[in-house]
Amino acid sequence: MQLVAIVGRPNVGKSTLFNKLVGKRLSIVDDTPGVTRDRIYSRCEWLNREFMLIDTGGIEPRTDDVILAQMREQALLAIDSADCIIFVTDITTGVTANDLDVASMLTKSGKPVVLAVNKDDHIGEPLPEFYEFYNLGLGDPISVSAVHGHGTGDLLEAVFEKMPPEEAEPEDEDAIKVAVIGKPNVGKSSLINLITGEERSIVSDIAGTTRDAVDSEVIRGEQKYIFIDTAGMRRKAKVTENIEHFSVLRALMAVDRADVCVVMIDATVGFTEQDSKVAGYAHDKGKACVIAVNKWDAVDEKTDKTMQEFTKKLEVDFSFMSYAPFIFISAKTGQRVEKLFSMINEVHEQHSRRISTGVLNDMLSYATSRVQPPSDKGKRLKLYYMTQASSNPPNFVVFCNSKDLFHYSYQRYIENQIRETFGLDKTPIKLSVRERGE
Repeated sequence: MQLVAIVGRPNVGKSTLFNKLVGKRLSIVDDTPGVTRDRIYSRCEWLNREFMLIDTGGIEPRTDDVILAQMREQALLAIDSADCIIFVTDITTGVTANDLDVASMLTKSGKPVVLAVNKDDHIGEPLPEFYEFYNLGLGDPISVSAVHGHGTGDLLEAVFEKMPPEEAEPEDEDAIKVAVIGKPNVGKSSLINLITGEERSIVSDIAGTTRDAVDSEVIRGEQKYIFIDTAGMRRKAKVTENIEHFSVLRALMAVDRADVCVVMIDATVGFTEQDSKVAGYAHDKGKACVIAVNKWDAVDEKTDKTMQEFTKKLEVDFSFMSYAPFIFISAKTGQRVEKLFSMINEVHEQHSRRISTGVLNDMLSYATSRVQPPSDKGKRLKLYYMTQASSNPPNFVVFCNSKDLFHYSYQRYIENQIRETFGLDKTPIKLSVRERGE
């Protein structure tokens, strides 16, 4: 998926335009410059083509203010990784010295740029002030009103005209695509290096993601794997926080492509909020996951109960994805890394498994006879029929007489019976309820 960054000096309406394009109020809109300090990102679709849109804090090319300087760093990171840039200006103020400086920065970046002249709220011929923006040397400006939505269609059309074509990903149906995700410095690249036996040799650039993400092909026995590395960008220490924020976006895009996600945790640090965000996205997408606790060799004073205690704590931290198995590894020494492959195979097999309708309904009949369905005011829930609608993850549909009677607790019971009966303990599963006749 390709990236489009919205940039410009503060208070020109970047966040309003972002919200209008994605159709949601994700960015904070305020007249105070500097409200959007971090990059906000969201999927966007135009004419059945998806891309990732990034909103950035305003660029102040010349400033000693610490926050504004950090915002500039954020914007530069977005420019560095974007496939196309929307440069937003303000028709009510005309071209400013800062606009000229930002235009110069964008020209030097060599990236395709679409110039948006915002706050042109009238309909009809452009105002005379509009033509002043040709002086920025970025081609034909496009008049837009982020508040009312005027001109946004023309803007996105220009973006797709200038955006480089998205490279087709090589199809390999037999290969298991594995995204190695997690916050920076947990050892993702070290694991890839160990598995491939190379120092991050780039096999093929992933279309639409940042330059540091690479695909590596690995073969173990008769099984082929494509490992997707999402290593953090190597930049100076003072922008560590910015990089960490940005690494999440890259991990999300890798998750979308993957069959299995290896969520890496640093054993010397433990579970963090960042781990929760990345793993939560994989969970929401219904991906098969393995939690790999790396740097286990660096944990001091281990006893025979250390791993057991660590696992118990992680089970609480990852209670929202209780199906995901844990493995304690060391990318440095290679400890248990080979076992990781068998775990990837197992979760992938469960994730893609299909179960026949007849066998499913035998299980349903047994489950309902063992624990009676609930009733309310004399009316009892009846479960007529169950079928598997899809796999990756396994998605089951059960038909009943009343959705209202199918309480959450009984749904959990049926879900647990599916897991136990068919050995689906290491994959997310979905249970959809339909009333007969739907």
